[in-house]
Amino acid sequence: MSTSNELAKAYEPKDVEPRWYAYWTEHGVFSANPDPSDPRPRYVLPMPPPNVTGSLHIGHALMCAIEDVLVRWHRMRGFNTLWQPGVDHAGIATQTVVERQLKREGKSRHDLGREAFIERVWQWKAQSGGRILEQQRVIGVSADWDRTKFTMDPDMSRAVREAFVRLYKEGLIYRDTRLVHWDCEAQTVLSNLEVENEEANGELFEFAYPIDGMEGEIVVATTRPETMLGDTAVAVHPDDPRYKHLHGKRLKHPFVDRTIPIVTDAILVDPKFGTGAVKVTPAHDFNDFETGKRHGLEMISILNKDGTLNAQGGPFAGQDRFVARKAVKKALEEKGLARGSKNHQLVLPRSERNNSIVEPMISTQWFVRTKPLAGPALAAVRHGHVQIIPEEWTKTYEHWMANILDWCISRQLWWGHRVPAFYCDGCGHITVANEDPSACEKCGSDKLRQDEDVLDTWFSSGLWPFSTLGWPDNTPALRTFYPASDLETGYDILFFWVARMMMMGIHFMGAPPFRRILLHGLVVDETGEKMSKVKGNVIDPLDLVHGADFDAVVDKALPGAPKDEALRKFKKAYPSAAQMGAGFASYGADAVRFTLCTYSPQARRIPLSPKKIEGNRHFCNKIWNAVRFALPYLEGATVRNAPPPATTLANRWILSRLGNALEQAKRGIDEFRLDEAALALYHFFWGELCDWFLELTKPVLNPGAGAKEGPERDETRDVLAFVVEASIRALHPFMPFITEELWHRLPRPADAPKSVALARYPEPGDAPRDAEAERDMGAVQAVISAARSIRSEHEVHPGAEVPLVFRAEDERATSLLRSEMRAIKTLVKTSGEPAIEPRGAARTPGTVMSMAAGIEVLVNLRGLVEGSKEAARIEREIKRADKDIAALEKKLALPSFAEKAPPEVVAEARGQLDELKRKRAGLEEAKGLAAELG
Repeated sequence: MSTSNELAKAYEPKDVEPRWYAYWTEHGVFSANPDPSDPRPRYVLPMPPPNVTGSLHIGHALMCAIEDVLVRWHRMRGFNTLWQPGVDHAGIATQTVVERQLKREGKSRHDLGREAFIERVWQWKAQSGGRILEQQRVIGVSADWDRTKFTMDPDMSRAVREAFVRLYKEGLIYRDTRLVHWDCEAQTVLSNLEVENEEANGELFEFAYPIDGMEGEIVVATTRPETMLGDTAVAVHPDDPRYKHLHGKRLKHPFVDRTIPIVTDAILVDPKFGTGAVKVTPAHDFNDFETGKRHGLEMISILNKDGTLNAQGGPFAGQDRFVARKAVKKALEEKGLARGSKNHQLVLPRSERNNSIVEPMISTQWFVRTKPLAGPALAAVRHGHVQIIPEEWTKTYEHWMANILDWCISRQLWWGHRVPAFYCDGCGHITVANEDPSACEKCGSDKLRQDEDVLDTWFSSGLWPFSTLGWPDNTPALRTFYPASDLETGYDILFFWVARMMMMGIHFMGAPPFRRILLHGLVVDETGEKMSKVKGNVIDPLDLVHGADFDAVVDKALPGAPKDEALRKFKKAYPSAAQMGAGFASYGADAVRFTLCTYSPQARRIPLSPKKIEGNRHFCNKIWNAVRFALPYLEGATVRNAPPPATTLANRWILSRLGNALEQAKRGIDEFRLDEAALALYHFFWGELCDWFLELTKPVLNPGAGAKEGPERDETRDVLAFVVEASIRALHPFMPFITEELWHRLPRPADAPKSVALARYPEPGDAPRDAEAERDMGAVQAVISAARSIRSEHEVHPGAEVPLVFRAEDERATSLLRSEMRAIKTLVKTSGEPAIEPRGAARTPGTVMSMAAGIEVLVNLRGLVEGSKEAARIEREIKRADKDIAALEKKLALPSFAEKAPPEVVAEARGQLDELKRKRAGLEEAKGLAAELG
């Protein structure tokens, strides 16, 4: 790599990022050591494996940025660090993708057969799968790529089979026929967690069942009229006087040849709701299923796997469920049995995979008995062996684990880990084994057939923290890297994935799979709305990295929509985008990563602002230009791991402020407050190093500003070199590319490694705090800022030199001003040597005074500001203040605001009004100054 110190005038990410990523990969910078005898402390982070069908979205980018900070930070601190990467086979999603390809060819998977279809999926995976891993590299993910796992790899499949067999033999996996959630589109069962309940406006339809053998009827209501074809009872409350005479009677079904009983049930029926009578469809409703078991009712399924009605649907057989709904209503009306309908707020269960409406259906499936597994996983959190951050999720986790239901793990798919159960056609015995059996273990028959189903994707990913390390074998990697240190992921998969890993890890490994569970929030648009293509507010993070015009951006955000409409929706979602011209510039990975890290990872919603990314692109330039400024003065500098001796105030101060920033950064990363760490480093580098220290070094280091050879210059050079190099190392986990490029240009310790990614992370103790230096420099900064504010407020020409006078109240302040006068003169730009006077002297006409750190700061504006211009400026400011005062007074006078707005908002508005009034009073006093200036 070139170490030339000639830097371009501006930072160009595209010239830097690909080059350094290739370097890291070539030199094995991200590799972990699986040797258990390695004495280094270990840090292990299992990467949540993205779906093989996926591409990088902003949520992935957030996850990658957060996790990469944690991983790089620990690696730099000397940990044997493993970030375990991989990809999930994503059963339903992947099968859907390939089936859609076949459909375009006029084929189905059944045309190919199981083996040929699976081979077709593997071909797709080789060509298109895993694209997201390449995209992760673009944003700097420092995972140990040589250890990448795919959940369908042979060793991973072996682990899945081992886990299934053990759980089955322990009685924790069983087969049962019960009501499940059925996805009619994917034609597979779903677990409870894969169903999202959506509130919707619906209809409550009432109809009557005639009583068999006597006059009369019972009226019931339903939101799904077609399910009445599967009714096997009507339930009433046993104490409801309206129906006591009907207990034990039967009802005539209007469409199929059967009668159904009237049963009494105090659990299902609320006599105060509706008619007090409830239709019971045990095969298509979870509450009715339990009622059916209590009363021994027949369970009649009316649906085929594709959502059409089967032969039990009588005259409606073959119709789609939603077509049948309308047809049943119409037929009931024609028979005179309809009793009206009303609007009803209902909950629609939708598939988390494809958004289709899910149906409760009777089916024979494989289940995991979760209570025995959940107990130890619950105890691990309660006893403090595993910590959940943010802590607020602990109660949610505990509640869910304490009330956990058995887990349906079979799926009616071809792509996935096939259930290792073999049915004997001779005796009906089920053989479950690690290897395919050749004969029934009970009767010896060779007439065996394997279960057609595959396992839920979450079953294999639940083994992730140890299956990726070689389990069930006792490998060196397993002994070295289990348990993991942290598990970082979105809060939305706490139960999908995290809880399953907890249960599996403790059961199979005897210890929790990680020590901390770190949960981040959901990235939303700038207005707080969840991102979706319906809303047109989706942002591709690679467009932010590489740049894109808004036409390309909105095509992805709202595909197929008219450009004007799509752009309007996009800019509504991202108000700051309207200020950004025609699109996103090439912000680079560092700016995107750093921005994502400046939001609190613990917030439920993280509102993404493109303008903020643009601001952090400017921060990248600031870092670049700071190093570019410093490099010419650093030749011959000595940089060690310890700070150089510092005697001058500025040098002592900057080292102390560096120590403060490093302390905040360490605490922030360690406590999973990456936002606090990132912002501490940002404010130090920009606000203290660039805005103050670099300016203070100019008269010391720059010959053009009067700098001279000598001890002060050598000290300042070495301090500058130390602070800049340490700052670059401190920023590296957040901004890996630009820091690697600049680190190789800077003087660094003689024992520096081949990459900043392997360099020692600076510790707070590397730059000890100096309270006296911080107090004194604070006073110097205050008087400089006061003088600069006077210049700015009164519109003094930037090139003009101003007469400056100080009035100090004690000898210490006077001494400080004298010792730091060179810095004051340089940063204020004064004419001549500023005078230091005692307090109490009369103010010279034309002079503006400000108080800072107990020191009076006076600037004489005569000859620098024209009286007429100053009077005009004051009048403009008064008018602006009057306008703002009037607006705030009007707002506060509105009852809708003063009485209904949050108290803190009202208090803030009143504070703003008071400040404006004080400002206006000051402007009135300043009119006298304008007269003095003539």
